[in-house]
Amino acid sequence: MAQDATIHPIFARHETFHPRFGWLKKGFDKATEDNAVFSKESAPVVLGVGKNMVKAIRYWCIAFKVVDETRTDGKYVHNPTEFSEKLLGEDGWDPFLENPSSLWLLHWNLFKPPCYAPAWFFTFNELNKIDFSPHDLLFSLREYRDRQFPSRKILDSSLNKDVNCLIRMYVERTGPKNLKEDSLDCPFTELGIINAYTDSKRFTFNFGNKPTLPPEITVAACLEFARSFQDDARTISISRLLYDAGSPGQAFKLTESSLSDAIETVSLKAKDIFLTDTAGMIQFAYYDDPLKISERILTSYYKKRN
Repeated sequence: MAQDATIHPIFARHETFHPRFGWLKKGFDKATEDNAVFSKESAPVVLGVGKNMVKAIRYWCIAFKVVDETRTDGKYVHNPTEFSEKLLGEDGWDPFLENPSSLWLLHWNLFKPPCYAPAWFFTFNELNKIDFSPHDLLFSLREYRDRQFPSRKILDSSLNKDVNCLIRMYVERTGPKNLKEDSLDCPFTELGIINAYTDSKRFTFNFGNKPTLPPEITVAACLEFARSFQDDARTISISRLLYDAGSPGQAFKLTESSLSDAIETVSLKAKDIFLTDTAGMIQFAYYDDPLKISERILTSYYKKRN
């Protein structure tokens, strides 16, 4: 298998820290004030965290596409993206990430190309297991590394750090106090997309409807995914939206009924999208540029909640 150029071989850049409450907003604000903030010796003071956490905040801001990293005059600079301006700007959709649906939007952003979190991409898109242990995930991730990045020297220890970080990021712990406090500090446990069995040694994806995942976020993601295939296309099959690597179906762990319900719900108000059934093939259809429709849907959704 050839290397997918949209997935970058980046592992364990989080310094073992999962994304914490306030980090993305803080990174956005400070990068807006000074795009060289992460490269300066004063970064720990400006951000109010230790050196390793500075690296973690920078990594997560890049991975969630809150900032773009470029090299200028031998130094790295980080500028807020168009997406983060819309979400986190002063007049943004949800500047302080108070709406749980914004976490789903950020979760989706992890997988959009270019992807800087390959362990996350693999786990949600290619693991193909109903349930798994950390050891299962590490074993499969090793195979993915060797297949996807054969010329890169990526240590098993880095993969293991990603496995542990991913589980802490999404799984709400019910064990010892320190583990519970650790999960409480990560907003993404609220998604409930990965559940732990009673012994907390095995985990399973939660398929279907999610209480905090609004249909508007699902449909916006579908439109963005559709746009990534063909600029002038006006349909995409439900099966691709559900099962293709990098699709909303894989990112959100949707079923056909939960995806169809979301599209039908949004289509009642957004008249430029609809479902079609031709010879038994159900397709998602749209009249306009899917990115324009996606932005209209998100803007309308957040406007009603602000």
